Amino acid sequence: MSVPASLLPELEDVVQHGSAEKRAETLRRITTLFLDGAPSFRAEHIALFDDVIGCLIEEIEAKALAELARRIAPVANAPAGVVSTLAKNDDIAVAGPVLKQARLADRDLMYIAENKSQAHLLAMSTRLGINEALADTLVERGDREVARSIANNRHAHLSDNVFTTLVERAEQDGVLAEKVGMRTDIPPRLFRQLLMRASEVVQKLLAKAKPETQTEIQRVLAQVTDEVAAKAAPRNYAAALAAVRRLHSQHKLGETDIADFARSGKYEETIAALAILCAVPVEVVDRLMNGERSDPVLILARASGFGWQTVKAILNGRPGAKPSPHGLDVARENFERLTVITAQRVVRFWQVWQGTGD
Repeated sequence: MSVPASLLPELEDVVQHGSAEKRAETLRRITTLFLDGAPSFRAEHIALFDDVIGCLIEEIEAKALAELARRIAPVANAPAGVVSTLAKNDDIAVAGPVLKQARLADRDLMYIAENKSQAHLLAMSTRLGINEALADTLVERGDREVARSIANNRHAHLSDNVFTTLVERAEQDGVLAEKVGMRTDIPPRLFRQLLMRASEVVQKLLAKAKPETQTEIQRVLAQVTDEVAAKAAPRNYAAALAAVRRLHSQHKLGETDIADFARSGKYEETIAALAILCAVPVEVVDRLMNGERSDPVLILARASGFGWQTVKAILNGRPGAKPSPHGLDVARENFERLTVITAQRVVRFWQVWQGTGD
């Protein structure tokens, strides 16, 4: 195979003296010639086109380069040198198509991941067969959209380090939390951590996940409840329950009462009231409230329709060290993101798991 004789004099003239328009037109013709024969070309043929096209694209406008990138990106044996040059172009319209699907050497991919724009990283994040090293760099440098895209790419191989970073970032990003939680390769300890840090995503995972994943979510929630129970100190709630039940029977038990109990340091009454209003056993509420995290308080309060001031009073009324201002700010952000439906779904789990549901 050789470039047709009629093109040889023209090609030499274009490379040496041709205008941008003439170079672009010649590039289209050479590209078409390559695409027409690509399935049957041998290595020496590809190398020839690599040299010819490589010369033509040295000084050519971005529009022609973008067209070239779109045309050769899907071709399995596209000229490696040309593909590498296009992938490193600063214009994402040129680099994007080849970054998404063309064959590229690992060293080129790493260079681009370490040095190019977020748009380049986002295009790369959709590639098939991303290895762990490349995923590490993409997640380390990438913004929110890159992180979401990597998490959604089932063909990307993610290390424990990448999963750890994604789970940490998911605490402030419900969309990312859902995408990470749907991955079947997430390490169990990080899956557990994800569910505890991003409780608002539990409902979505339960709704969308495969049956085996739904079972695992419920198992994790049950395990956490057991762990909290093991740390809880026994308390006697008999008197508090009796007092609160009297109020409830008189239709006098509500959010204001719980807030007053919490502000007055009446911890047993606070727990008893939450248990009765949420229809969760008092022992379970006590165990959940004794945990380090604020999530159970947020869930119980949101499920009951309480406002932030009541939540704040309950958090401040728990035994032990009081939450810091920053801790309260984070809790408030999580509370505002948490939906009533999600909270009620988790509370329902606590009820059913304890055998108290309908």
